[in-house]
Amino acid sequence: MSGNTGFALGDNGTLNLSGEGSNNDYTNRAGDDFRTSSIGSTTYGQQVFRQGEPQTHEGKLQYNAEYSFNDAAEFYSFGGYSKRRGETAAFYRPSNASNNIAAIYPNGYLPLINGTLEDTSLVAGLRGELADDWHYDVSANYGKNTYELRTKTINTSLGLNTPRSFYNGTLTNDQKQLGFDLSREFSAAWLPYPVSVAFGAEYLHQGYQIEAGQAESYFQTGSSGLGGFRAADAGSYSRHNFAQYLDVETNLTEKLGVSAAVRHEDYSDFGSNVSGALSARYDFTPQVALRGSVSTGFRAPSLAQQNFTFTSSQLIGNTIQEAGTFPAGSNVAQLLGAEDLKPEKSRNYSLGLVLQPLDSLTVTADVYRIDIQDRISLSSNLVLNNTAINYLRSNGVGDINYTSARYFTNATDTSTDGVDLVANYRYHFDNGVRWNSTVGYNYNHTKVTDVKANPAILDQLGVNLVRVDRRERIGLLGDTTPQHKLTLGNDLTFGNWALHSNLVRYGEFTSYQADKVNDQTFSAAWLLDLAVDYTLKNWVFTLGGDNVTDKYPEKLNDFSSSGGNLAYSKFSPYRYSGAFYYGKVTYNW
Repeated sequence: MSGNTGFALGDNGTLNLSGEGSNNDYTNRAGDDFRTSSIGSTTYGQQVFRQGEPQTHEGKLQYNAEYSFNDAAEFYSFGGYSKRRGETAAFYRPSNASNNIAAIYPNGYLPLINGTLEDTSLVAGLRGELADDWHYDVSANYGKNTYELRTKTINTSLGLNTPRSFYNGTLTNDQKQLGFDLSREFSAAWLPYPVSVAFGAEYLHQGYQIEAGQAESYFQTGSSGLGGFRAADAGSYSRHNFAQYLDVETNLTEKLGVSAAVRHEDYSDFGSNVSGALSARYDFTPQVALRGSVSTGFRAPSLAQQNFTFTSSQLIGNTIQEAGTFPAGSNVAQLLGAEDLKPEKSRNYSLGLVLQPLDSLTVTADVYRIDIQDRISLSSNLVLNNTAINYLRSNGVGDINYTSARYFTNATDTSTDGVDLVANYRYHFDNGVRWNSTVGYNYNHTKVTDVKANPAILDQLGVNLVRVDRRERIGLLGDTTPQHKLTLGNDLTFGNWALHSNLVRYGEFTSYQADKVNDQTFSAAWLLDLAVDYTLKNWVFTLGGDNVTDKYPEKLNDFSSSGGNLAYSKFSPYRYSGAFYYGKVTYNW
């Protein structure tokens, strides 16, 4: 359910309010449990996993307000609050598993993970016109996000005294931003056209906090399925950044427009950087134009990437393991060969053609390339043998409740090549019928162009894994998603009726594994969404369906399905819950 309304604030202002609420039950498309480890359990051969859409309860409130005092001062503000509760499941623990207590769950159990996500945002500012045609904008921005985790599971280390539910901790991100912008158009005798100049400054303060869970959630083996944040991992972290920018735009001729921008940033934890951008557009005729741009980018590691620590159940290869995720600066990561994180740097190139052969037809074609140096990503899961575990313990690492470890790293450089084609056709018939059709095509290919040398300690420990293995190098950092996507959307309006259709073709994609023999390629798929509207005075009645042909992805092969439990790939570009039909009633006043 959703609603939107607006009010006048005197004669010079407006206030718009909107709200939305939704409840969704979970879907389950899991297969039956034929894992070797489940042989002898009471539920062998039954559907015990949960794979599909999570159960969610969500509410949102948003506002947008403006009030003009005069031409020199207009106040504006917008913001919102949302709260979302969701429940997902970890992997099923069969009755005879070591992470089950048969006296409590004689038939095994499914650990449930409950997350509560709260978002708050608030922006307020003053803008207007000063003397000599200067325009200004002064603004303040506040945002906060909290993610609270609770689980319904057990901790086998506590035996029969284990709780059945746990508070696992809370993650909090917040930011405070102040900005000041000035802009004006100048005329210079040595330039044929006016120059638009904009410049400004920005101050940004970021905070990140990890709140520990209850002690039972991380005691020894921890709460099964999702360990709690330990007291030793808890902490508050912050940094600030001061930035300045300059943007200049003009036409050098009647047909050639150019722009240039430069931005300087100074981080309290990663030093300073200067990035820039150049762009141009040449109109050969009113119907044909060529555009292009080149820019550099800079992204400092986020506070979460520098400090996040977590333990959870993951499918590694075809085995479910407790996997630990660690920041690069942690003792565990450093002992396993991690280096301190560096900022990402990028170069971006694009070239495009804009065509309007008819008044009702627009076509754009763009090619682009993005090169990222020192890309920040997670390493592969390093499965720890006894030698590695003893090595960690001898160097001060205690309570090792995980069988593999991974950490954030700058171990790779990547390059992305892409093509975007869009054609839009609009036509109004004499009888009042309106038809709008859009065709879009996207090609996107990412590859790893360089992998840093594997840390020597991994070879010395006999872990027999590289920091970035084939699965990450070719798959997760490269081509796990389809390279090709084609869309065809149509909107047809006649009288009180409106018809909408959206046809999408996802190209084939491959799920990569550490060993090529276990790779799986999934075929291309067509999906069709349809909807019809009928307007009656202030009412609009809608019937529609997404994926109306009830298309499902191909099922996972034996290696990836965890003994048949996981039916579909998590990398599928479309949901594996099948067709979704809906009805909607809208009232406008």
